[in-house]
Amino acid sequence: MDSHEEPRLEPPGAGLPKLELGIARVLFRLRRWTGSRDSFTGHFQRERAAIHQLVRAVDAAQARQRVLITRVRGLEDSSRNWSVWMTLDHLRIVNGRMAEVIASLSRGKVPPGEASTAAVKPRPDVTAGVMADYEASCEAVLAAVAGAPRLKTPARFAHPWFGPLDASGWHALAGAHMGIHRVQLERILQGLKAAL
Repeated sequence: MDSHEEPRLEPPGAGLPKLELGIARVLFRLRRWTGSRDSFTGHFQRERAAIHQLVRAVDAAQARQRVLITRVRGLEDSSRNWSVWMTLDHLRIVNGRMAEVIASLSRGKVPPGEASTAAVKPRPDVTAGVMADYEASCEAVLAAVAGAPRLKTPARFAHPWFGPLDASGWHALAGAHMGIHRVQLERILQGLKAAL
């Protein structure tokens, strides 16, 4: 394929294949049932550290280069042609939104609007400045969790794939989401190495 030709991918917000989504829902329910505040925070921090190690291995020219990868489980097809910086931009957007949702639910308030996978796609022209913004978004998630007196809240906010979640559910999702995109970054880096 010509490197300037855009690949044909599903539109943003198309979701996951039905069987994969069904399995993801069962596994996520199990994660929430067996996990705790500490385990969810630990998972988030481990994924953050792993992403940090991956990102520091690439230079600016590589980090802006889009790489078409095979689809990662849990990743929409429309997200398969991103750069390192685009992936960090997506994480920045989602982490920031999750921090707001966790903080709001922990205060007993349902946030306005609705969650949408199509609304959290990155900008293709994102620059190196995204790295600091991504780190700030990680801190925002941790601060929202630390500031919540309780996470098992009666107030809920719906995720488009997993339905209404309390603050603990969004906390559980934060680390899992980071893990999906850590695998995506690993594949992007593999693609960059193969292109050398």
